[in-house]
Amino acid sequence: MMNPFKQIGDIKRMRDQAMQIQRELQSEEVKVDKNGVHIVISGDQKIKELLSNGQSDGDVQDAVNEAIKKSQEVAAKKLSQMQGGLSGLLGGMGGGQ
Repeated sequence: MMNPFKQIGDIKRMRDQAMQIQRELQSEEVKVDKNGVHIVISGDQKIKELLSNGQSDGDVQDAVNEAIKKSQEVAAKKLSQMQGGLSGLLGGMGGGQ
């Protein structure tokens, strides 16, 4: 028989690891200079700085950040659908034993 408390502990441990990775990604920075454009982006995909030919372009930076956020929301929705399917599968397996 499966121990449901062990599964809860495993899920909490995975969640804690994911949160730690998220914090680490926030502190990372990637810098790109190409064709007169300078971009600094954090590891969690937030544009921190965007310069085009030495000029800041906050409107473009805001639009890119919004596009990234929306793409992350789509990905999160797909992942939650997948996790829901896994929960049902795991629940179905445990009920038959």
